[in-house]
Amino acid sequence: MGAADTPQMERGLKSRHVEMIAIGGIIGAGLFVGSSTSIATVGPAVIVSYLMAGLVILLVMRMLSEMAVANPGISSFTEFARLGLGNGAGFVTGWLYWYFWVVVVGIEAIAGAKILSAWLPFEVWEIGLGLMLVMTAVNLMSARSYGEFEFWFSSLKVAAILVFIAIAGAYVLGLTGRPDPDANHLVAHGGFAPHGWLAALSGVVSVIFALTGAEIATIAAAESAEPTRTIARLTWSVCARILLFYVVSISLIVAAVPWASIVPGESPFAAVLDAIHIPYAGTIMNIVVLIAVLSCLNSGLYVTSRVLFALAVRGDAPQALVKLNRRKVPARAILIGSLFGYGAVIASVISPERVFTFLLNASGAIMLFIYSTIAVAQIRQRQKLQATAPERLTLKMWFFPYASWFAVAAMAAIMVAMALSPSRSIELYSSLVVLGLALTAYQVRKRAARPVVVRPA
Repeated sequence: MGAADTPQMERGLKSRHVEMIAIGGIIGAGLFVGSSTSIATVGPAVIVSYLMAGLVILLVMRMLSEMAVANPGISSFTEFARLGLGNGAGFVTGWLYWYFWVVVVGIEAIAGAKILSAWLPFEVWEIGLGLMLVMTAVNLMSARSYGEFEFWFSSLKVAAILVFIAIAGAYVLGLTGRPDPDANHLVAHGGFAPHGWLAALSGVVSVIFALTGAEIATIAAAESAEPTRTIARLTWSVCARILLFYVVSISLIVAAVPWASIVPGESPFAAVLDAIHIPYAGTIMNIVVLIAVLSCLNSGLYVTSRVLFALAVRGDAPQALVKLNRRKVPARAILIGSLFGYGAVIASVISPERVFTFLLNASGAIMLFIYSTIAVAQIRQRQKLQATAPERLTLKMWFFPYASWFAVAAMAAIMVAMALSPSRSIELYSSLVVLGLALTAYQVRKRAARPVVVRPA
């Protein structure tokens, strides 16, 4: 399908939508709950883990920004892999990203259902399917409706974090009457790095997955009025949010309470609020986590449809998925992603130990594969543009090519650390299985598309 024949989605997103989508992509249950595991296994030095992981994500976002500004009109960030490395990279990266978010949709639906099951007289799987139906309806309305929902979801998350930072900051500084105000918890329980600095390095492995999702904004920007200008502003915006929302809040947590008292799987934010004697801290955090989960579920359905649309445009998915409804959204692609999300929810009920566990593990390293591919594609395209069209490089990657190669090396080191970790190696190997399936699918597609040459007798 040529560019002229491709249906154009409505540019209904505003700059404020895209900016909050970028923030919402980072702030999820991984911060509000998942950070407890990192704190418990690393100690106060987890602050360093977040800083290092944040640096890698920041570099990836800068590379994406450079490519997006140099190539306006790209509807999915996975297509940058195609631009730099060819059709095979575009096919594999696109389908891996779609798979990753389909699994996330199922996981988030279940997480939200578990919270609501304490308040509603239904089974977890029934609530999960209900949440899927609601968010699917939101995405089918229009890109504007998705953006508006995500704007308010993200605004509530930001407000919750800012309030937490204000309360916890006042507590740590002794402004609330806390006796002997100091930050001794940072060093008093085995030191700043009680498990050694190697633990802080290995902590990056789990932390970096909590920071993925900012790239959704580059997809959403394609449906905004000024995509190039919007993307150019994203990098520093994301950087500030990583530093403020993650590093500052995690620093306050380990300063306010002993790190050893944090229970993996329970919200460390609630633990701090309990220590400060904030009434109904547990209920408050359950509501905040529910908002974060619904936000991620909303974004997951959005991004799976746009990636599937981009794949269909390139002929890497059925052409029927290119069709837009009267609201100019890819309804069929949304419904396909939603259908597979339902499948993940059902798998969690009928086969939680086998099928669902495999789906979960097999998404563990997918984003590292994708980010690494994007980084190499950026290096290749930057070299080409510098030689042929330097005027298109109006926004550049910092310290090229050293910073780009540093990001590639950092992600390779994280994958090596996963292979050496007993608890993480299964995620890497399961993800490699999915990568192998995607590569095989591309070879099959390439052979099927190869024209038959009839040789004369």
